[in-house]
Amino acid sequence: MKRLSVVAVVAFALLSAPVDAQAATAEPLSPSDLAVPAAFTATPDGSRLLYGERFTGRIMRLDPATGTSTPFFTVPDVAMAGEQGLLGLALDPSYPADARVWAFVTRTVSGTPRNQLVRISADGSGFSVLRNLPTAMFHNGGRIIFGPDHKLYVVIGERHSAALAQDLSSLAGKVLRLNPDGTVPSNNPSAGSPIIGYGIRNSFGSAFDPKEGRLWLTDNGDDCNDEINLIARQTLRNYGWGPSATCTSPPAAPRNTNQDGQSSVLPKLFLPVSQGITGAAFCHLCGLPPSGGQLFFAEFNTGIIRRARLTSDRLGIASQAPFYDHPQFVLSLETPLNGGPIYFSTTTNIFRLDP
Repeated sequence: MKRLSVVAVVAFALLSAPVDAQAATAEPLSPSDLAVPAAFTATPDGSRLLYGERFTGRIMRLDPATGTSTPFFTVPDVAMAGEQGLLGLALDPSYPADARVWAFVTRTVSGTPRNQLVRISADGSGFSVLRNLPTAMFHNGGRIIFGPDHKLYVVIGERHSAALAQDLSSLAGKVLRLNPDGTVPSNNPSAGSPIIGYGIRNSFGSAFDPKEGRLWLTDNGDDCNDEINLIARQTLRNYGWGPSATCTSPPAAPRNTNQDGQSSVLPKLFLPVSQGITGAAFCHLCGLPPSGGQLFFAEFNTGIIRRARLTSDRLGIASQAPFYDHPQFVLSLETPLNGGPIYFSTTTNIFRLDP
């Protein structure tokens, strides 16, 4: 069983270190009356942002240089109860050669809410459903992102049922790896299964390390232990969330929320008091010195964006500290694949982090 590394202990100890949390400013880019743009993404060259409103299903193209938004597509029949709605958007790394748009969205189908992975045509003329996914009022997850392998990574919450996170017959509480058409890649860890990770509670953020191509994932705790996990691709691994989770000790944190199933992998970083960890993005030519190659992540409850410094082998987190304190809730973080500014969304707007 994997034990808490020295790196994770050091990172946790540095939480209360005094840091200037105003090392950047935020420039608003979009209209200030958006209906919860939880889903947004950037083209690889950074020339356009694509954002979707959770409560309307409306998807817009945004020119970050001018702040001009133009309509692209509106997903029909969006369900919006609890944590449902338009939750994720993704573009293939080959964009604009493949200009189709992928979305994770809750839709009302024959009177019933269904989470669906859909693909929208490049010209915005229509969409097709690639997969129906586990659906609930809460803990739907919804983050989708393409990897450097051109596979689509989908994170699904455990439907507010911790036991489902450990149940490999269910896709709830899992990280999935799919082909762009929604089918299962032949080189996934388990033949015929889209699951590459389980024991997930409810994740809102994921990002690929631009230097090593590894997937980093945020995961919400309950009352304690918000997490950042490093997700393995070639081996099916258990990230520990399940019905035995508790915020009491023993066992000591973060094992107390990661004690279910066999050989559970502990997080690379945990925040002892849950603040609703959300989006994540790597600084790659982002213009925020000295942040090259570092991981940024956000807290919904506080509006703080934190910077995590990776270890020299980029397999762990050496330290983390507040970097920017925003006066509104922060939802998602994004940055262009080929490098560029870090963008983030609130419940009503999209911003760019500037030095």
